[in-house]
This record gives sequence, C-alpha cells and structure tokens, in this order.
Amino acid sequence: MSLLDKCYNFTEARQAMAMGYYPYFRVITSEQDTEVICNGQKMLMMGSNSYLGLTTHPRVKEASIKAIEKYGSGCAGSRFLNGTLDIHIQLEEELAKLCGKDAAIAYPTGYQANVGCISAIVNKHEFIITDKYDHASIIDGCSLSDGTMLRYNHNDMRSLERTLQKIAGKNSLIVVDGIFSMEGDIAKLPEIASLAESYGSNLMVDEAHSLGVLGATGAGAAEHFGLTNKTDFIMGTFSKSLASVGGFIAASEPLIHYLKHKSRALIFSASLPPASTASVLEALKIMKEEPERIAKLWENTHYMLSEFKSMGYNTGESCTPVIPLHVGNMMVAFDMWRRLGEEGLFVNPVVPPAVPPNSCLIRCSFMATHTREQLDMALDKFRKIGKELKVI
Repeated sequence: MSLLDKCYNFTEARQAMAMGYYPYFRVITSEQDTEVICNGQKMLMMGSNSYLGLTTHPRVKEASIKAIEKYGSGCAGSRFLNGTLDIHIQLEEELAKLCGKDAAIAYPTGYQANVGCISAIVNKHEFIITDKYDHASIIDGCSLSDGTMLRYNHNDMRSLERTLQKIAGKNSLIVVDGIFSMEGDIAKLPEIASLAESYGSNLMVDEAHSLGVLGATGAGAAEHFGLTNKTDFIMGTFSKSLASVGGFIAASEPLIHYLKHKSRALIFSASLPPASTASVLEALKIMKEEPERIAKLWENTHYMLSEFKSMGYNTGESCTPVIPLHVGNMMVAFDMWRRLGEEGLFVNPVVPPAVPPNSCLIRCSFMATHTREQLDMALDKFRKIGKELKVI
C-alpha cells in the first residue's frame, strides 16, 4: 500500500454527496446574518456562531475598511519580527482589560491560540487534564506538547478528582471549555477551580463560545463565576461574538511574556491582518456600549430552549445559545438536516467523531439579532420535521 492510497480509497464523503446527504462546505454568497443565501437559496441562519450579530454591523465593517486603507491587507511577517502593529498592542490591552488580566497576546486563529499556549506551557513529565468533550484544538495542543494528556468524563467532578489523585504532586494544567461547543452546557468551573487548588494544578479556560455570552461584561465563564483570579490562562476567539477571525490568550504578564518567546504557533505564523484586528477592536467597543445585545441573546436563548422542550425535543444539558437537538441515529440526523434545509433552515448535523456513536444531533445556535418572527417561523419548521421523523 502506498502513502497516498488512503486518499484515493477515501470514499465516505463522496458516497454522502451521491446520496444527497453531504452537509459540509456549503457555499454562502451573502453576509453572515440572520438570513443568508446558500447555494442560491434564501435560508434562515440557525447555525452561526455570531452570537451578538456583529458581523454585519456598519461600524465593524467601516473599521475594517479604514484599517486596510491605513495599513494595507497584511503584515508580511510574524509578530516576533516585522508583524507587530500599534493596533495589535491596542487590541491586546483591551482584551487583557476585558478578561481582568495583566496582559494578552493575539494569535491569527483561535485554533493556534490553544495549540500555541498548551504546547508551550506543558513540558515533559508534566500533565494536561482535559474534559472528554473539550474542543479539538485543545486535544491537538496536547498532542503537540511534550506532556501527557489525561481525560476525565464530561463535567464529572468525581472523574476529575480521580484523575488528579493519580498524579498528585506532579505539575499539571486543567484545560476546559467555558461553554461546550456541541452540548451547549457550561463547565462546572467553581468545582474545577476548587479541585485545581486542592491538588496544586493550574487552570486554563477556553472562552471561545462564552465570550460575549457569559459574564457581566461578556468576558466569559471565568467572569460569570467570579473565578478570573483562579484562572491562570483565559483563551478566547474573535470568530464568534467578536465578528472576525483570530484568537488570544490573556494571563499575568510573566506568562504572556513567556508565550511571546516560546509559543511556536505565534512565532512562526504571520500576524493577525490589520482588517481583522480593527474589526475586533470595534466589536469590543460595541459589546461594551450595547449590553442590551447580550440581554437579547439570552431572551432568544430562553425562548428557544423552552419551546424546543415543550415540543418534546431532547436538548440535553444545554442552557446557552448553543442548543443541540439530540436525535441519536446518524441517518436520522442527516435526514433531518436535509429536510430542514428544504424548509429554508440552515442548521448543522453533528455526527461521529465529533460525538460518540448513536449520539448524533442537530446543532442550533442563536443570535441576538434573531427576531421573534424569525424564531417562530423556525419553530414551525422544527415542529413539522420533528413529527415527520418521529423525533418528537
């Protein structure tokens, strides 16, 4: 067998395409708003991570345009060498302030922020402890580090404590999602922080889906639980609530100083483009100036959760704008995705390996800018398709 035979023999995706059940790489030819044009069809967007609805905000777009006019389209180098702009420093100062930390460092993607931080911080003979439902970027960061990864059962504090007991006295870092990206539930940070303190472990929280969602100022789960000072590293992304692309780590100044000189994902990547940097800065301003956006997001979330449950959908432990509709069987998930799409709803089917076998779901996510009329229209479609497929 040759090196490339695995590529030529990969047929699963083509089979799904032939059957009309291929849900990936759909082409959108419009703004990422509550309504989009996908493959020429107008659809109600129920699968975006733009929680605050800022990707189409005029101020965000204008900031991006002005940045290109001043700085050009890119930095032509890494932050380590020639790619640090004054607006990068300004952005990092604002992020540190938001997260209640001394300093922050921005990465070109959220994936790189997790990979870059974890792989730099955890060395040989040290341990990384992860929730089994943590994001893939966390798992990949563990793989690239010289440390040993240990996993505990999802949001199971007894399982976490048993894991910590196995490595008592050893250096370790607990890494956990603030909001889990598929299940929509919140990490049990008070218990996790308490166990970390008891066993001498450090703590990192991935706020990718909780930034702009949880906390009095939208800083995420650590702020929500009042545990900013107990959290050593706060990671966040720009591609969700902050309407752009990129990621960051916020921490004490010595920890950020170390990452600046040891994080390979930062040192060997071109820096965040000017347009992206400026759009995040403006999105942060709007989030601060318009707290009603977060309030509206939660109003929509509570409404949809209540309606889904009253219909008979299994939404698991979700209590956030990420709402999974658990359907179990993979073909049911694909069938439901296709039928909802035909009804004009853009949703995302989630199947193995993203979830365990027979735990497939339809992932819905909601925005502050969804109107009640749009939500009610969607609910009618969910009710119709759910009954037809005997999911509810």
